[in-house]
Amino acid sequence: MNEQAYNLWLLVIINSLVFIIFAYSFTKPKNIRDWRSFGAFSAFIVALFTEMYGFPLTIYLLSGWLSSKFPDLNLYSHNSGHLWEVLFGWKGDPHFDSFHILSIVFIIAGFSLLASAWDVLYKAQKKNSLAKTGLYAYIRHPQYVGFVVIMFGFLLQWPTIPTLIMFPILVFMYKKLASVEEKEMSKNFGGEYEEYKNKTPPFLPSLSNLTIKIEERK
Repeated sequence: MNEQAYNLWLLVIINSLVFIIFAYSFTKPKNIRDWRSFGAFSAFIVALFTEMYGFPLTIYLLSGWLSSKFPDLNLYSHNSGHLWEVLFGWKGDPHFDSFHILSIVFIIAGFSLLASAWDVLYKAQKKNSLAKTGLYAYIRHPQYVGFVVIMFGFLLQWPTIPTLIMFPILVFMYKKLASVEEKEMSKNFGGEYEEYKNKTPPFLPSLSNLTIKIEERK
């Protein structure tokens, strides 16, 4: 194994902490549900950077197939971890390929969603009111969407077997957590939340909802 490409465990720790702390600063988990959401995201991040800089488990497991399919490929160079570029046969520095650039766009968009959603949610919680302005005017669960968008961005950049397995499981888990959260909100805010729920989609903004919001702003 190329020692310069992997076994960089200090980088694993530093990068994991940077993204986990960054996400924490935008979510501020307060209850068990919040910690489950944040913990699942943190596990994904640790698994990702462990393979990116620590031990390339996916490359190791696929080494036989990759060697036969791409005989000139240096399996344990760091660039080979960008498997989408390898599979598509793209040459050059993968950090400037469209997958990597798109990955950065998704990651920045995801953290922007977390930051914007937290600002609205924090102000609503201080007033003990329902969060339904800002991003919450378009979707009911922007923070969960933010986590999913960030993870999807990382999958575009550095796909691994563990994170590819984890991703759909975590999406399902966020869906379940959203359902639990909605029951709690319905209990706390009653008819106000039911009215909000009936006209605001959970995860993806509807065209009609966007049109209404645009008209309201005119």
